[in-house]
Amino acid sequence: MDFDKLCTFDFFARVSGRYGYCDDFQEMVEKEFRRLKGVTYLDHAGATLYPECAVQSYSRDLSTSVYGNPHSRSPSSRLTHDTVERVRYRILQHFDADPDEYSVVFTSGCTAALKLVAESFPWVAGSVFAYLTDNHTSVVGMRALARRPGVTTLPVAPEDVEGRNNAAEEGKGASRNNITAEEGDARCPTPHLFCFPAQSNFSGRKYPLSYVSGVRARGLYPASAFRGKWFVLVDPASHVSSSPLSLKRCRADFIPVSFYKMFGFPTGLGALLVRAEAAAALAKRSYFGGGTAAAYLSGEDYYVPAESTSDRFEDGTVSFLDVIALNHSFDALYKLTGGMQWVQQHTFSLARFTYMVLSNLRHGTGLPAAQIYTEGQFDCPSTQGPIINFNLLDAHGDFIGYSQVDRMAALYNIHVRTGCFCNTGACQAFLGISDRQVKSNLQAGHVCGDDVDLVLGRPTGSVRVSFGYMSTFQDCQSFLRFVVECFVEGPVTVDRERVDALANAPSPWDTTGLQPIARQNGKETEEVDEQRCRGGSERSFGHAEVKIHKEEGCSLTNIYIYPIKSCGAFEVQQWPLGRQGLLFDRSFMVVNANGVCLSQKREPRLCLIKPEILLSSNQLLLHATEMESISVPLETKSQSKVCQSKVCGDRVETLDCGDAAAEWLERFLRQKCRLIRLSPDFTRDAKKTKRRESSRGDASPVSSPSCPAPSPLSLVNEAQYLMVNRASVEHIHRLIHDREEVNADERLVLDVENVISRFRANLVLSGAEAFHEDNWSQLIIAGTRFVVSGQCSRCHMIGTDQETGAKTKEPLMTLSAFRNQGKVTFGVYLSHQLPLDSDLTTLLQVGSSVQTLRS
Repeated sequence: MDFDKLCTFDFFARVSGRYGYCDDFQEMVEKEFRRLKGVTYLDHAGATLYPECAVQSYSRDLSTSVYGNPHSRSPSSRLTHDTVERVRYRILQHFDADPDEYSVVFTSGCTAALKLVAESFPWVAGSVFAYLTDNHTSVVGMRALARRPGVTTLPVAPEDVEGRNNAAEEGKGASRNNITAEEGDARCPTPHLFCFPAQSNFSGRKYPLSYVSGVRARGLYPASAFRGKWFVLVDPASHVSSSPLSLKRCRADFIPVSFYKMFGFPTGLGALLVRAEAAAALAKRSYFGGGTAAAYLSGEDYYVPAESTSDRFEDGTVSFLDVIALNHSFDALYKLTGGMQWVQQHTFSLARFTYMVLSNLRHGTGLPAAQIYTEGQFDCPSTQGPIINFNLLDAHGDFIGYSQVDRMAALYNIHVRTGCFCNTGACQAFLGISDRQVKSNLQAGHVCGDDVDLVLGRPTGSVRVSFGYMSTFQDCQSFLRFVVECFVEGPVTVDRERVDALANAPSPWDTTGLQPIARQNGKETEEVDEQRCRGGSERSFGHAEVKIHKEEGCSLTNIYIYPIKSCGAFEVQQWPLGRQGLLFDRSFMVVNANGVCLSQKREPRLCLIKPEILLSSNQLLLHATEMESISVPLETKSQSKVCQSKVCGDRVETLDCGDAAAEWLERFLRQKCRLIRLSPDFTRDAKKTKRRESSRGDASPVSSPSCPAPSPLSLVNEAQYLMVNRASVEHIHRLIHDREEVNADERLVLDVENVISRFRANLVLSGAEAFHEDNWSQLIIAGTRFVVSGQCSRCHMIGTDQETGAKTKEPLMTLSAFRNQGKVTFGVYLSHQLPLDSDLTTLLQVGSSVQTLRS
């Protein structure tokens, strides 16, 4: 078999077979990476390339949005804050990390994240800083900050982690003392840190992520030789540029990330993902910057750090525009590839093919043309990344300097990386360079990054090619033909016997490493049959001492459902109660292109979208002027895309409602947006209850007459229900008309019903005295009890006319003058708990009598 037959797509398909992400892969590359025409870019391990759509989308975002400093409280600042928080959760979702277990701390890069860990780790006398010798320079450099009295720095060769006799050192191994790791931690809580790369940036070798649990349990060296509490840092910078990483499977304590290696853009932005237990162990730093302090004194050495992990460690204002750019890079990656499992398959296929050809190239003398530095033979993507590290050899078996290869590659417009790649440990191990030789080479004038590629005929570094998600088979061909044309002396041959052996090896795709990380929605969503909703039922309310005040003629006069958060109201005469409030109330919301919830504060036209719920057909209808109505299933399919979002500071897990709804909304709102709904498997507790638990230092739900169990919420801001008293509205209405500043047109528009609609209540009561609701503790409506959980603070959103979207200063101006206090409130929040075995037959009905209770 000659080279020309070997370097064909037919042979590639035979040995690899996983190429691209769709039928128009080549068209996608030509469209999104037009700047690569005539260029063979093979340094994706150094920095991958960004697609045009990411930059264009980011540019449009900056051109149409006003982003302020996230530490302020203006609308532009809140937009920035919400978008940055959305990106945090998107990062966690990308790495399959539990947001309750991991926090995202933005840094200037992966190196800064590593430095942060080294600076903050609680080193004490007896601590051990251990690191694999196949680590990037930035990891090895942590030892300078760990160098404290009594702290041991321990470099560990890869073969020693599993191969060393872990009980050899008498008195140090936990197993020798017949104690468990947990018992050992309790007896000897000395903190230690072990660092290893998920993938070597030198050779592409993937290290078992099971090292995390093995070291933590002290079943692997060096942890087996030192009692104490072991923390594990995994450096995934090389790994995550082309492979998925699940932090639910690999629960490392510290994970530093470099985003330009994943997306190409933005640069200068990284993050530290830190596990909650590890974050709690980190020492208080002596320096604090803007945003990291909960309180401090300038004239006294007094400083209290911020409570959240991200706030505590992000000195100053984060690079928020770069964080926003990251959002667009995520969009582009998933749009173009479908996810990291597909990137892994595509890039490994290209690397496997290139390895098979390059490793079998022979000079006319029969000697190999390349020496490749690898632990295996590219058998499996779970053990090998898309990196090939090598040196070329001439026809006599002598090394060809990497600088010469680099210069020749530039003539062919082929971009590769040469040197030691900031990984001296791996470079020494593979190239056989002793410590003494490194020092001798330095004395001879050789430093990192220069052109001294050979010393006494031996290489000081090597050549590295690496593949990214937009790499093509043509890139492989161009590179291999370059090697043959420039460095292989003919006639060119290949080791046919070895090629056949590799080609006939078991398929690399029969591995768990290629299985995509699937999110299972678990329980099926609950179906509601309208025929089952047949009125309320009496319930036992316990023995709390309350007085019942039944105001003469007090009744429920209006019921409003807001199926889509911030969209129009859907008025009903009767409606079932769900576990999160009125059934399907604020179960959906509209998010912008960055995944941030849209509200009438930013997009007043939302009020013109009039949702309607048809329980009988299980459909949500969307209506709007000059738009054809569209229906959306109330229960989204289980395979729907899972999204992470934030509502009023709370993390929520949602499901995407599909492209049809998104396109309808985009046409009406004239911006990119999606319709999403709260995942039926996600539980969000009432904010006020959570605050009460937090103050008690108890994270578990508490149930008592004075401290009820948490009430589950939909996508509402604060509580399950919002109630207003019609008499209070009428009072404010009269005050508006009495104000001289209100012009005639506003007085005409602002009738009582218009003002009621602006307060966007679920329940409207009549018959009570104005503002008596401010003193109620409970309500009983047709036998169903509701607890008053607080007053509703009002903002400029009540200035939006719910029929036209027009903005007015009223009724906020009048309400503010009437309240004459810091917070302008109107209406009260209610909560209600259904038994877990409830069949959703409790029904609220207009005309029902209302009893009010005061404690």
